Amino acid sequence: PKLGGKTTVEGTMVSSRQFALAALSSLSTFTATAAFELPLPLVNRQHNGKLGATIAEKQDQVEAPKAWDCTDDLETCTLVDACDEKECRTSLDVRIHGKWYDLSGWRKGHPAGEHWIDYYDGRDATEVMDAFHSVKGRNMYQRLPASNENTSAMLEATTEPDTETQIAFRKLRDELEAEGWWERDMAHEAKIVGIWGGLVVVSALTASSLPVLSSMLLALSMTAAGWLGHDYVHGVDEFSDKFRNFAAVAAGLAPTWWSDKHNKHHALTNEQGVDEDIATDPFLYTWAPDPSQDSPLRKVQHLIFWLPFSFLFALWRVDSLNVAMDSIEKKRPGAKDEMTALLIHYGVLLSLFPVAVWLPAIFVSGLMSALIVTPTHQSEALFEDYQPDWVTAQFMSTRNAVTTNPFSEWIWGGMQYQLEHHLFPSMPRSRYPKLKNKLQQLAEECNIPGGYRESGEFEILKMNWDLYRRVAQADAVEGAPLTRGRIGQQAAILATSTPAGNVAASRS
Repeated sequence: PKLGGKTTVEGTMVSSRQFALAALSSLSTFTATAAFELPLPLVNRQHNGKLGATIAEKQDQVEAPKAWDCTDDLETCTLVDACDEKECRTSLDVRIHGKWYDLSGWRKGHPAGEHWIDYYDGRDATEVMDAFHSVKGRNMYQRLPASNENTSAMLEATTEPDTETQIAFRKLRDELEAEGWWERDMAHEAKIVGIWGGLVVVSALTASSLPVLSSMLLALSMTAAGWLGHDYVHGVDEFSDKFRNFAAVAAGLAPTWWSDKHNKHHALTNEQGVDEDIATDPFLYTWAPDPSQDSPLRKVQHLIFWLPFSFLFALWRVDSLNVAMDSIEKKRPGAKDEMTALLIHYGVLLSLFPVAVWLPAIFVSGLMSALIVTPTHQSEALFEDYQPDWVTAQFMSTRNAVTTNPFSEWIWGGMQYQLEHHLFPSMPRSRYPKLKNKLQQLAEECNIPGGYRESGEFEILKMNWDLYRRVAQADAVEGAPLTRGRIGQQAAILATSTPAGNVAASRS
């Protein structure tokens, strides 16, 4: 089968990698001298059927499998008897900077959750590793055990090789790191945090005398707090660590919920059935759905889009509280501090502001934020399958907004530089404007389809509205991709406790 494609074996859909594994296993069973023996941990992953029976026969002929067990700091990894695949993984191989690592012993210790590592089993995770981790974190993975030599050879033969674009991008990233692009401009941070603080203070002072003005100022402060918290949760520097709970205190948005949902969007941007940022039905559809997933609201979505947009912040707040409570039950790192920050937020909000001020502010802030976050992706390329070239996928699925005035430059909160942010999410947003020329040059040298995409701030909003109108006027399409999980990828979207994930769970 083609690399990354699907193959039918005895009526069962399997990936090309799984097909190759099963075929090699069968070959080694029937051939006296096979080119290489398939490692048993990989054999454990095969599908049932005739191939499965062959694999079972092979398992009876070999000793019990082993698995890695690593400490959370990765200082020590030891071989132990393999456990039940339903409880843990006996092999989980990921390629990072050209080398295959067995991450099975560390999957439960991964701070961002097991589903992340599971999703990249048999795939290259170089760009994702670099994008979301600090230098310390990126050094830690090198302590993990290397994958079995036979496993590595097989995976290398069935995994897409690094493209010219990926190699050029990694070189650019190394150059930027050497030049100090991740150093934070503290004067800039003081200015934008000060603006947020000023809005909150003036809103509180006018809450009784000028409630409409107070509500508008509070809405602006919530949107600004969301962008600030967004920057700090992504950040990998010491300052960001200290301000990780800023969005929880200032806007009621929990960083754990944000990381779980938002990093998935960054890693798998515009991938249908996985990226929740494009899973906005039944209120808004970004492509014509299968009849079974359709809603009457789709036919008028371009007329009522502002209503679901307005509920954005309210839904995010509910999600944040749910995930915060779940994190405490699961004893995730920092869960109690996060809940404390949320309680402080609501204590201050309910004490200083009347309902007539804070309730409208939440919905106005939701509308403003949605008008900013949706148009930079939804009108661009959508992917039905996993994209092994992460860099090219970011260029194809992202469009920047060119702002026209200082207020717009501020209220967009760095999201007008969406491509810069997606390629370098942990970089302080104050650095993004100077990256434009470098990314334009990268796109030109690597012949990236569509190149560096940008449109005026009002033009990009019109493009998004046109998309909603086209989809509203289209007929439903039999077999159209699901928005909330599909075969082979449902775990990637069901793992997050969000409205989209809850709906997906009820449908599965």
